[in-house]
Amino acid sequence: ALYLLFESASGYALFHAHGIDEIGQSVDAVRSTVLDLKRFSKAVKLAGFTPFLSAVDALNQCNAISEGIMTDELRNFLELNLPKVKEGKKAKFTVGVMEPKVGSHITEATGIPCQSNDYVQELLRAVRLHFDQFIEQLKPSDLEKAQLGLGHSYSRAKVKFNVNRVDNMVIQAIFLLDTLDKDVNSFSMRVREWYGWHFPELVKIVNDNYLYAKLAKFVVNKSDLSEKDIPALADLIGDEDKAKEIVEAAKASMGQDLSPVDLINVQQFAQRVMNLSEYRKNLYEYLVTKMNDIAPNLTSLIGEMVGARLISHAGSLSNLAKCPASTLQILGAEKALFRALKTRGNTPKYGLIFHSSFIGRASTKNKGRMARYLANKCSIASRIDCYSDMSSSIFGEKLREQVEERLDFYDKGVAPRKNLDVMKAAIDGLTNTEDDDGKDRLVLSLVSRLLTLFYQSNIIVYPKMHSQAKRMVTHL
Repeated sequence: ALYLLFESASGYALFHAHGIDEIGQSVDAVRSTVLDLKRFSKAVKLAGFTPFLSAVDALNQCNAISEGIMTDELRNFLELNLPKVKEGKKAKFTVGVMEPKVGSHITEATGIPCQSNDYVQELLRAVRLHFDQFIEQLKPSDLEKAQLGLGHSYSRAKVKFNVNRVDNMVIQAIFLLDTLDKDVNSFSMRVREWYGWHFPELVKIVNDNYLYAKLAKFVVNKSDLSEKDIPALADLIGDEDKAKEIVEAAKASMGQDLSPVDLINVQQFAQRVMNLSEYRKNLYEYLVTKMNDIAPNLTSLIGEMVGARLISHAGSLSNLAKCPASTLQILGAEKALFRALKTRGNTPKYGLIFHSSFIGRASTKNKGRMARYLANKCSIASRIDCYSDMSSSIFGEKLREQVEERLDFYDKGVAPRKNLDVMKAAIDGLTNTEDDDGKDRLVLSLVSRLLTLFYQSNIIVYPKMHSQAKRMVTHL
């Protein structure tokens, strides 16, 4: 016998498919058969239904199903409505479920055999199509309202609590930081050009844009500068000699005089540039803090700015963790890559990671090698940050040491340490305050998550390795 477990927005339902023979039936034949309600209602009967107690309960049950977990309510419902199985005997029925993970959990916890194949999924799609006809006193409008409310609640909960979406703050911050750099630079040049008509000698004395804006706001009218303003200018720019030079230049300035209204506008614009520069500094500090929280190992390895740009270009930390090292190496150089493929020229050696200090320190002939090696370490760091339960930068620091050793190897020929030794040192440094059980749990957690990512991402490319990797993950 075949039973079908259907999770609706209003409750759990169990159907008994007694009039359908799976043998000899193709998926297309079943699909065409179940569309007719009269024929389908004769073959499938409602065996049990339990409504959710509230909208909060419906959301909790939906979250559990999406994560492949069987709740106590679902277990009680199945044990109450399914035929009893005597101890030591095999069940003469199976339960068809839509989610294979839920079926696996049900089988492990209760021993109830479950299956999830194309045949069962077509039957459950038909149940969803005709569900309102099986439940008495359930109007189609009520079911639509329940589905709409649960859908909104589930979406809000995912957006609010999904840890993978926290990196959206980093993406927005790095975009805004790049925009501010361009805007501050443009506005600073405008202040220099505008105030340069009045005091052109100040441009040669002060090169920093922020200091120039502060001086333009402080001085306003150059003719008002005198010897008594030297201490205030020295405090402002931190150099007494430059302060004296500014006062002497103001006395013999070739600039034209401006009206008080013009000077007020220049002063206000200089204040705006100062405010933007200060906000840019605060935003950078915020980005550093967020990167150390979200991707501490990637930040320790390659820096906050380059790490944030990699996450932004990939779309999220999760997407970056799924990228192989070869993709991460040329991330940001897509135009050059496709142009090279089209013209059959040389492909680019690096993308965004070119801004790392490691690439700049490498010699010309070793820049490509260094980019390849650095991309490999960045890929490892991003995966640890994305899938590790503990937030620590020890792995990023050890990977950075490896990159430094690789630079020495290219320059001086000093042999670097092996990866195994470095990872052992990182784990020892991370768990030096933990007990033995804590160390084992941490190591198993890291290895299990990395192996899970490995076999999920390579199931299509390496099908022979899938079963072996899955057994290793299950064992861990």
